Amino acid sequence: MTQVRLHVYILSLFLIAVLIAISTFSTFDATSLTFRVMGVYWLFSLLYYHLRVNSRRGSTSIEYGINYSVSLVLFTGPFGLFLFEAVYRLAGYLYKKKTKTDEPGEGIQAFYNVGSFVIQGTAAYYVYQWLLPWFDGNLIAFWLLVFLLIAVTAVLSDLFLLGVFSLLGDIRTRADVTAFLKERSILDMAKTSFSNGLLLLLLEQRNWTAIIGLFVLNYLVSQSYLVKAQIAQDKHDRDKYEHMAYTDFLTGLHNRAYMEMKMKELEKTREPIGIVVADIDKFKTINDTYNHSVGDRVIQHFAAALKESARSDDLLARSGGEEFTMFLRGRSYETCLALVEELRRQVERDTVEAEFRDETKHIAYTASFGLYFFTEQEDVPIEKGYIYADQLLLESKQHGRNRVTASAGQRRKSAQPPN
Repeated sequence: MTQVRLHVYILSLFLIAVLIAISTFSTFDATSLTFRVMGVYWLFSLLYYHLRVNSRRGSTSIEYGINYSVSLVLFTGPFGLFLFEAVYRLAGYLYKKKTKTDEPGEGIQAFYNVGSFVIQGTAAYYVYQWLLPWFDGNLIAFWLLVFLLIAVTAVLSDLFLLGVFSLLGDIRTRADVTAFLKERSILDMAKTSFSNGLLLLLLEQRNWTAIIGLFVLNYLVSQSYLVKAQIAQDKHDRDKYEHMAYTDFLTGLHNRAYMEMKMKELEKTREPIGIVVADIDKFKTINDTYNHSVGDRVIQHFAAALKESARSDDLLARSGGEEFTMFLRGRSYETCLALVEELRRQVERDTVEAEFRDETKHIAYTASFGLYFFTEQEDVPIEKGYIYADQLLLESKQHGRNRVTASAGQRRKSAQPPN
């Protein structure tokens, strides 16, 4: 039913455009000059076609691009604009069909574009005819008038689109309407005003060299903008996928792949690094006693505690299921040991709030740590230092859990909670 109402709405706009064209046919100046102007507009509009930017709002696709309909309607009249839009939109529809880039509803969208642009352009045409006697002869007043015409078409365009979005349910509240209207750019309106105003002046002077030059200049600027926008989008996509590839979805920390990549960079620095491997004690028991959702909350809590103790230049990653690895930079062995021991005590003191069977549970847990202090004098790669830290973690587990086992060269220390 929604689609039926939408089609009735769009076809009503198109029918109004047809009636406008019929009623203004007698004023259409069917001379070679008029068709030459329309031919130039058709040519460059079709060249610009691939530069149009598509934006989606809900289930609707909106095309944005440079529009010259105001200057055209002021020169050829409403019937000329209808003829231009009908041919242009039909050509665009056939192009998309041929290249198989058309979307569902592309045909009805062409009717909408013809109807809406002709109505907008006709409104601008009659406002121009009405106000021209007061603005004529003053260059500043002329540009203000052109901007006013662009504002009129922009308001009508937004109203027509709001009708579409309302029928589709993509806009439901005043807040939605306000957000949509705020998307209108004054800078874009100024650019459209300048292009259409300058084209109108050049058309009145029959300055074809300047007219074609303006179209070519706008084409080059639009092409350059599109290339830059595509480069920016590609970079954004690469950054997003890289972030996804190197980020643990549950904790938001780096994952093991990122850790292994950065370990190679850290090794080149030949700086002293405290390598910490940490693991939640008896994590399987937590999952078995409650459920995996509660287990995830415990992992997130532990990750947050580790992150809070880390500095911006440290490397922190989730290296396994309930296992995490820290590379503490710019600290002495004693400082690293004190930091890890404080972490162990903090985890032991804290509890995790989690929902289980419609109740809020406060879950206590502990963690074990292995710390290996990797110095610049080490003859082994940093990957080996990570293995040493993992072995020290295993010792903490074997000796009762909830403790820190640390090593730096010949020094070895096992810290455990007091009895």
